[in-house]
Amino acid sequence: MSTASFTSNFFGTGCFWKDESRISTVKKQNEGKVFVKCAVNTKTQKTEKAVRIGVLGASGYTGSEIVRLLANHPHFGITLMTADRKAGQSIGSVFPHLVTQDLPDMVAIKDANFSDVDAVFCCLPHGTTQEIIKALPRSLKIVDLSADFRLRDISEYEEWYGQAHRAPDLQKEVVYGLTEVLREEIKSARLVANPGCYPTSIQLPLVPLIKANLIEYRNIIIDAKSGVSGAGRGAKEANLYTEIAEGIYSYGITKHRHVPEIEQGLSDAANSKITVSFTPHLMPMIRGMQSTIYLEMAPGVTIEDLYQQLKISYEDEEFVVLLERGVVPRTHNVRGSNYCFINVFPDRIPGRAIITSVIDNLVKGASGQALQNLNVMMGYPENTGLLYQPLFP
Repeated sequence: MSTASFTSNFFGTGCFWKDESRISTVKKQNEGKVFVKCAVNTKTQKTEKAVRIGVLGASGYTGSEIVRLLANHPHFGITLMTADRKAGQSIGSVFPHLVTQDLPDMVAIKDANFSDVDAVFCCLPHGTTQEIIKALPRSLKIVDLSADFRLRDISEYEEWYGQAHRAPDLQKEVVYGLTEVLREEIKSARLVANPGCYPTSIQLPLVPLIKANLIEYRNIIIDAKSGVSGAGRGAKEANLYTEIAEGIYSYGITKHRHVPEIEQGLSDAANSKITVSFTPHLMPMIRGMQSTIYLEMAPGVTIEDLYQQLKISYEDEEFVVLLERGVVPRTHNVRGSNYCFINVFPDRIPGRAIITSVIDNLVKGASGQALQNLNVMMGYPENTGLLYQPLFP
């Protein structure tokens, strides 16, 4: 097996069979199985595309996912990639599974020329993005994948991120990019703050139930688990194989930075302050995320009421799938894709329910949702470039 093939399959982005039949515009074969097309290993045609894309921070995990996803996009083409530590290198030298794509070499951000760029995916670390985006040309459409613009309240940002907000005036025009919930606002936005992975997996199932007044706002408990790629590509002792393998541990207990983002979204849905109990866990896997949510139903509400509300809310959505009753969502089934699979179950405690939600933290939890948002911002169908993503069986 070649290095490129190994890296592709290692990251869960090779071509596999999948037992779900929800994906549209693909052919059914062999008793309902769906073959998911892979375009990453096909030589990219060097043709002019309608929208010229800049990827800032292309050498990180979310940046490389943007590059992978754009290989399938008929209208977006990459004309600029930055990566300060990898400046001068090709993307294929950093991520061999992308070696067949015909792309410009990466440059330092200080040397970036935006004259041939229409839109930007900003995949830079938290705390570095505000000043960089503030300095970008106002003509650019921007999707920021960091946490630097997700919190509307700049004092809350300073409290949770330990530093002053460096672009408070810019914060006023930001639209939060949970696509299925804020689609209309995203359409006219110039700058979108892409949601975090945990908040995406949590808000998608909870927001419709809160808006329908089907659940109590109190005693919402969220037990969430993520693959190691969620911590980014930087070298950290805690993320070494010997520290992660054959184990699981909780982190950020009561103080994880996604807490205010989760509570902001849920409170907006409720028009009332919601406080949650949220504990994330690191799992010995590369990618994938599961949120198990324990909640109290409103008086007189049944599990079937919750199920029907989720069905109504997402029956016309491409990327949020309510599974058949009793089917437990698995991270394997969304690996490499922009899908969120959810389901609801009765708790043994009367009046309580358990919701399970799974996503790929690097796709629907980051780069896939970012592409979905830019599609909306640029007036393209939001599933463009996202339907044929490789899935793990």
